[in-house]
Amino acid sequence: MALGRAYSVALVGLNGYIVEVEADIGQTLPAFVLLGLPDASLNEAKERIRAAARNAGVPLSRRKITVNLVPASLPKGGSGFDLAIVMAALAAAGDIRGCGRTVFLSELGLDGRLRPIRGVLPAVMAAVSAGYSDVVVALGNQAEAALVPGAEVCGYRSLAEVLLAYGADPAAVQSLNGSEPEQQEADPAQPEAGAQRDLADVAGQAEARFALEVAAAGAHHLMMVGPPGAGKTMLAERMPGILPDLDDQHAMEVTAIHSLSGTPCNSLRRRPPFENPHHTATAAAIIGGGSGIPRPGAASRAHRGVLFLDEAPEYERRVLEALREPLESGSLVLHRSAGTAAYPARFQLVLALNPCPCGLASGKGTECQCTAQQRRRYFNRLSGPLLDRVDLQLAVNRVALNDYVSGTAGESSSAVAARVHTARSAQAQRLSRWGCSTNSEIRGRILRDELRLPRGVTAALDRALERGLVSARGWDRVLKVAWTVADLAGHVHPDPDDVSVALGFRLQERAA
Repeated sequence: MALGRAYSVALVGLNGYIVEVEADIGQTLPAFVLLGLPDASLNEAKERIRAAARNAGVPLSRRKITVNLVPASLPKGGSGFDLAIVMAALAAAGDIRGCGRTVFLSELGLDGRLRPIRGVLPAVMAAVSAGYSDVVVALGNQAEAALVPGAEVCGYRSLAEVLLAYGADPAAVQSLNGSEPEQQEADPAQPEAGAQRDLADVAGQAEARFALEVAAAGAHHLMMVGPPGAGKTMLAERMPGILPDLDDQHAMEVTAIHSLSGTPCNSLRRRPPFENPHHTATAAAIIGGGSGIPRPGAASRAHRGVLFLDEAPEYERRVLEALREPLESGSLVLHRSAGTAAYPARFQLVLALNPCPCGLASGKGTECQCTAQQRRRYFNRLSGPLLDRVDLQLAVNRVALNDYVSGTAGESSSAVAARVHTARSAQAQRLSRWGCSTNSEIRGRILRDELRLPRGVTAALDRALERGLVSARGWDRVLKVAWTVADLAGHVHPDPDDVSVALGFRLQERAA
């Protein structure tokens, strides 16, 4: 009896687990048995690797091959195990030397070509974390895998090249006969908000621009209510342009999520992502899901960036309600029959909506034909608990004629981004001892203890709480916004005016 070993990685959400691939060559009739909870796509590997090995010139043994994926209790899926399985089987047959502690991550084509797979970045991160630094991937995944510090990555075009590197007989190995190497798709990078979508394009709307700046500076959630054409979508699309670049840790997190979502990544994604799903999107599309282990949705792809829901009341109620948990925790844990997957989801939620179904109930509202009941039903599609988690609630009015035709450009995104960067630096320095980087992450206990403000400063907010105009959660969120307003103004601590500004944003829509 001969036994061969190789290693691969099973991904459950963003968490990766080393899988030891054991192959045994038996003495019975030809067969191929795959053990260790493989899913349907992984079970199909048996036929793929037989054809790939044969076309590479080193066919698998005609005896019974038993492959065991350890740990056997961990569900495994996808085509990324193909290369590890064939290497273990050929090592068991003595056609190549042992694979050592090398991790193999690639799908195989029938002709022996190594094909890129999704999720290479988090898989390599898990391998390196577990002490397996040597990684073999398809050539199309090499640049992405090499982003992980400490990884020794080798990219190959075909199974034949891998076999030659691991001691196969050169006389037997067959090349791809001059076929072109597998090319990596271009990385669809986020548009440069500063160059293509600049705040200078927004006419007027001084209050909305300031609210956008406060939201960006403190990573706060924002809701804008106003008639069609007021500029709500235009403002939201320019939010990424005033956010600072992601640091190494956050860039690695964001890139790993997009890698798992199937987006090729040749470099770390330094710009905050911007997700703008259509209002017909399902809960699985927003939160995550799918067959097998749940995949990340728009909420996780917007991690460390912006999730923009335009025409928010048009979304299904259960989709909106499903956002309540990640708005508080910054993470999503998806439980399905195939397993449980956890994804980070610390995004900034930006909601845009009309004041009524026809959109004309603003200002005096004389043109609006909606009844009071229709307006109330429309706005009540956004539940109180959801709105209670939105820090800034802003009424956006129509642009004044003078502002629109004056030809005077507004302040550019680069100028606003500089102030946002300064405010975030002040927050990071102040909050580092609590493990926070922005005001939105401050826990309520800290606001009421170490960062407690004098009663004279919070008098207006305290009265609002006593009158039931804000909840206890709202009290905390107003103070978080007040700290951001103070940071933008260069204050060491919020003063009564800063608290009043923050409270005004909270009560504005209620009073409208």
